[in-house]
Amino acid sequence: MVQSRSRAALRTVLRVACDLLRLASAAGRSHAQLAAENLFLKKQLALYVERQVKPGRADDATRIALVALSWLIDWRRILTVVKPDTLIRWHRKGFQLFWRWKSRPRGRPRLPADLQRLINEMAMANRSWGEERIASELLLKLGIRVSPRTVRRYMASGAPPRSGARSQMWSTFVRNHASAVLACDFFLAITATFHVFYIFAVLVVGTRRILHWNVTDHPTADWARSSSGWS
Repeated sequence: MVQSRSRAALRTVLRVACDLLRLASAAGRSHAQLAAENLFLKKQLALYVERQVKPGRADDATRIALVALSWLIDWRRILTVVKPDTLIRWHRKGFQLFWRWKSRPRGRPRLPADLQRLINEMAMANRSWGEERIASELLLKLGIRVSPRTVRRYMASGAPPRSGARSQMWSTFVRNHASAVLACDFFLAITATFHVFYIFAVLVVGTRRILHWNVTDHPTADWARSSSGWS
């Protein structure tokens, strides 16, 4: 199964590469030649349309090529092999695949399964221990360095909260101080043509009113400092 998927992906990449080579070669030809060839192909395609010949099912390479070329031309006027909704659906699927690739997990790998079980067992066997105590025990006795926050992630749901005086819940704090709390974040926005914009926004929690925002397609350290240091 894995090998068949790899072969299919390789065929798709090769066919897309061939389409790019054809496009590059066509860019070097004269306008008159291209116009004559387009008219020649349209006449042949019209015969298939008149005879109501059903075209073959488009493969991934064909879908990618049609979606990419649709950015360069008025595709709604000349599209014949599929419905406009179908091409739009292909574009959305490509966007979903692109966003899935951009959102793939990063950062530190998950803890090994045996260490996860050990953390859970320590928490259940020592009800008075919080994540700080468990992290200290792992470091001092086993030489395993794990942050308390990571330890808390793998503790059983019935384990006690972190040590110290119990404070009010975050939802309660927000309700009591929403009008005086600001929320800020850096995030991405991707256009229909897969162009990535980097955005910094600040809003008032109580009213959800945007207080400040800044956008760029090329973030730098100076841009981040100027965005977060607004007055």
